[in-house]
Amino acid sequence: MNGAELPVWVAVVVAGLAIAGAGLSLLGALGLVRLRSFYDRVHAPTLGATLGMTMILLASWIYFAASGERLLPRELLVGLFLTVTTPVTLILLARAALFRDRTESGAAGKTDVPPAPFIE
Repeated sequence: MNGAELPVWVAVVVAGLAIAGAGLSLLGALGLVRLRSFYDRVHAPTLGATLGMTMILLASWIYFAASGERLLPRELLVGLFLTVTTPVTLILLARAALFRDRTESGAAGKTDVPPAPFIE
């Protein structure tokens, strides 16, 4: 079965998910450009990438499942990899920036950066 033989409802669902996923990814990219602070900038693309990727992979999964052309381990592996690595990257970048801000503000005597949490 090829794309011309897909039922109309499957084609509509796949197109809707793909367009919505691309729109969310674009929204995350626009957030990266428009937001002012580093912490806001790192947050918007992460959400856009995760949600947009999920919708695009879901569209791909539905298309290939309906057409019966191949198995779907590629979509599952890509989704798993991006779902795990994107939030971890966000956390590492935010912690590095917070550490930098705290050390620079401590040397300059500024107090607008929140103190480090107490960990036993």
